Amino acid sequence: AFLLLSCAMILIAAVDVPFQLWDFTRQLKMTRQEVKDEFKETDGSPELKRRVREVQREISQRRMMDEVPAADVVITNPTHYAVALRYDQETMSAPVVVAKGKDMIALRIRTLALEHNVPIVSAPPLSRALFHTTELEDEIPAGLFLAVAQVLAYAYQLRGKAWRGEDEVPAMDDLDIPEDMRYDS
Repeated sequence: AFLLLSCAMILIAAVDVPFQLWDFTRQLKMTRQEVKDEFKETDGSPELKRRVREVQREISQRRMMDEVPAADVVITNPTHYAVALRYDQETMSAPVVVAKGKDMIALRIRTLALEHNVPIVSAPPLSRALFHTTELEDEIPAGLFLAVAQVLAYAYQLRGKAWRGEDEVPAMDDLDIPEDMRYDS
């Protein structure tokens, strides 16, 4: 009788132990909703993260636009790109990008430049190269030094002649842009 009872208990345990392990691990798993809720708790809701990114972008654009009046020149691809540069020979080793934008942001940069009498020069290949190869507050790449120097020299001449923005935007299409820095719109 004891042997029969022991065999029955072993048989029940042999079936019950794997079932209990399977049931335990199944209960530990989270449902899709629980996973989503935990993700929201730890990382914040997607709506909140989107709003934070929006505010950060607005602050960044506002700060960038505040720099345009202090720029020495705005280089444009007449309608699509605008890159504002500042250069101080005494404190900088190379010109620095203070603002850059595409389409509507480029239009805003050009408008601010006109309002503050910052010379605007149309140089499509150079504006595209600067837009694609630099970030804000970056020095310009060495390959673009000569082209930017020519544009800055021209901008300083315009400032010397009291350029007021009513004049037609001068075009500089014959600048030397390295092949690896050429970008088509």
